[in-house]
Amino acid sequence: MGTLALAAKITHVPSMYLSELDGPHKGCRKAAIDGHHEIGRRCRALGVDTIVVFDVHWLVNSEYHINCAPHFKGVYTSNELPHFIKNMPYEYPGNPELGQLIADTANEMGVVSRAHRDTTLELEYGTLVPMRYMNGDQHFKVVSVSGWCMWHNLEESARFGLAVRKAIEDRYDGTVAVFASGSLSHHFANNGTAPQYMHKVFDPFLESVDHGVVAMWEKGDWHTFVDMLPMYNEKCWGEGGMHDTAMLLGMLGGRDYDQKVEVITPYFGSSGTGQINAIFPVTPLKSTATA
Repeated sequence: MGTLALAAKITHVPSMYLSELDGPHKGCRKAAIDGHHEIGRRCRALGVDTIVVFDVHWLVNSEYHINCAPHFKGVYTSNELPHFIKNMPYEYPGNPELGQLIADTANEMGVVSRAHRDTTLELEYGTLVPMRYMNGDQHFKVVSVSGWCMWHNLEESARFGLAVRKAIEDRYDGTVAVFASGSLSHHFANNGTAPQYMHKVFDPFLESVDHGVVAMWEKGDWHTFVDMLPMYNEKCWGEGGMHDTAMLLGMLGGRDYDQKVEVITPYFGSSGTGQINAIFPVTPLKSTATA
């Protein structure tokens, strides 16, 4: 029925918002913002009506959760980095129908999930930052999924991602884009050293591993990457446990996925962390695909 039109791994660094403001960092994240604009343009060209975001800033301790309120509106200040994002207004339409379909499908597949339609849950900045640059005119409906899953395993998150794909293609009458919103390596600069790491990765080891990962993605070497993901997450301080990435790959076919990514914004360092905007081409699931 429905179409998964576009999938991507995207950055949401709060310095993108800082980059808009007058001051010493104005314009510092132009490349990342331009990347979001380009991804948003492609979504429009593909007829996308809803964007689903796997948001690693939404921490949950049990089950998988979907924020699919009918409407989102507010003024956001980050409680983690209030000096980076403060008083940022937002307003987007939601999609309760799609959120419920995702939860229903996941539960039928044995992945315990809940859709929150009638809720006061707010959006986190893993969703709000990219939507600011892709969806400022409220063109797309938005569904946000908890991506910081504290007591879950990556294999289960991959199955949840597959459920998202099945909900879209088997039950939804529309066209959807899905983004894994999170970093590569994710060791922040230690306290008191942030200015010197504004445009750097925390350690050469982390940067080297990240570049190796991007090279795998560009070659389509998913067998290697899927096998190394748990250790990559552990040794490189994966953001949100890298559950967003596991969900993304599960949605695309897991180790059966064979496509080469298209890098939209080349790898860059930000406050110690490794970042990228990259599109993962969507192809039909193979009959053997499992997550």
